[in-house]
Amino acid sequence: MNGDFRADGTFHSADVLVTGHTGFKGSWLTAWLHDLGARVHGYALPNTPSPSMFERCELKRLLSSDIRGDLRELESVTQAVASSRPRFVFHMAAQSLVRRSYAEPVETIATNVVGTANLLEGLRRSGSGPCTVVIVTSDKCYENREWPWGYREDDPLGGYDPYSASKACQEIVARAYQRSFFSEGNIRVVRARAGNVIGGGDWAEDRLVADFVRAIAAGKAVKCRNPTAVRPWQHVLEPLSGYLRLAAMVDAPRVKDEYNFGPTDADITSVAELLDGLVARWPGSSWVRGEESNAPHEAGLLALSIERARFDLGWRPTWRLADALDALVEWYREEMQGANASRLRELTLEQIRRFEA
Repeated sequence: MNGDFRADGTFHSADVLVTGHTGFKGSWLTAWLHDLGARVHGYALPNTPSPSMFERCELKRLLSSDIRGDLRELESVTQAVASSRPRFVFHMAAQSLVRRSYAEPVETIATNVVGTANLLEGLRRSGSGPCTVVIVTSDKCYENREWPWGYREDDPLGGYDPYSASKACQEIVARAYQRSFFSEGNIRVVRARAGNVIGGGDWAEDRLVADFVRAIAAGKAVKCRNPTAVRPWQHVLEPLSGYLRLAAMVDAPRVKDEYNFGPTDADITSVAELLDGLVARWPGSSWVRGEESNAPHEAGLLALSIERARFDLGWRPTWRLADALDALVEWYREEMQGANASRLRELTLEQIRRFEA
């Protein structure tokens, strides 16, 4: 199903701008687009976090241009758009951590909301086209009511914490630009909402798999603060395949402006179950419940309905959670055993092609 991109050549020789290309999802998308024959242009902050998949795999060599700047600066973003002249834009640059948003609420809102407006304004000013823009938000953009069924695309937006609220606002800003400026032009803006992604190459703070890998490296048990929380876990390639499919099909009559990309109901599981799966695959690892006083609020139950993506796009999850865990353990094992950048790039592409097949 996901091999269509290679067969139909949608992205082959196309100029594609990926914002946040140095991040976890951005790194995987950069590798995939390059493998599909795209000319990939990246836009991200000047300082790449270390460690990162982008640096460990030396993904810069896959880029046609590596542009550095701040989304909060309109002129910087506008220049990036003008220089790359993209046929497709995948906007993933963001402050993406819930807990950091409590410590840095203004920075989170400025990056996620104003940054999105700046990107769309840069596209408007550039006058280039045609261009398809996929704005990547989050499953946390919905008003969370802790109910057991998946949120649908038409459910109310909301947000308890600054991060979730910024993602809801990002959706509203993108929709406003589409309606106000791009409704009859060459630019089409669509929005994609994904569940909790896992996979090799994630070292972000306060993320479960990254914490697990750091604990293994330190010879310690990973501390889990909320083992009963339920999340829609999926390998990072799952939503990326949805973003690519949405961009490729955007002109189809039935395609709408917003889509959820998540796992099957069977893979919407608790944090404890995910950790048990990791421990089973990594002998010598373990996890314990870590108590935390004055912890900020986080949703206890979160799920997505993916029926619209199934019906409109013909998209469906490819890997079960067990497959995702196998793939991420394979990736981190090689990295921790000292694989060089060339081997890690090769392994990344191997997993992408395995997923496509």
